[in-house]
Amino acid sequence: MDANFLVKQLRFARSEMMRCLDGVSEADAIVRVHPMNCISWIVGHLAQQEQYFWVYAAQGKALYPELWRQVGFGQPASTPPFAEMVQIWREITNCADEYLDQLTPQLLLTHFEPDGNRSPENAGTLLLRNTYHYWFHTGEAHAIRQQLGHLDLPQFVGNFGDARI
Repeated sequence: MDANFLVKQLRFARSEMMRCLDGVSEADAIVRVHPMNCISWIVGHLAQQEQYFWVYAAQGKALYPELWRQVGFGQPASTPPFAEMVQIWREITNCADEYLDQLTPQLLLTHFEPDGNRSPENAGTLLLRNTYHYWFHTGEAHAIRQQLGHLDLPQFVGNFGDARI
């Protein structure tokens, strides 16, 4: 499996999420359209997953160790500030890229051992999980924007650019 190709796909999914959020106001980003979480939560939630996989498990670092309590799966709903979540997302994805830029086909087969516990999924599976997680929440954010009455939303997956096969 080509690690570089999989990383490009993750980066494309990230860019599509950010394209979907272009023009979202701080006020709209914290509106909950029940039962969904708000858009700012989605951004923080995706950052939290990247932090866990690529920063903590892969590199042994945690830029925002309390982020999970705010936007983690199973935690109470929250409406964190949008600008703050976007900034945190940028910092975490930049740090995650330090690891992702070094991925090789061999490393895709490794299992992380955060806190001494071997992950049941290897790095390649986590990379796919992370990419698909972005697509799931990009669709959700798009639906929230539609419910909020936003017009001129992206209608289709954008320019593949370097993400092409």
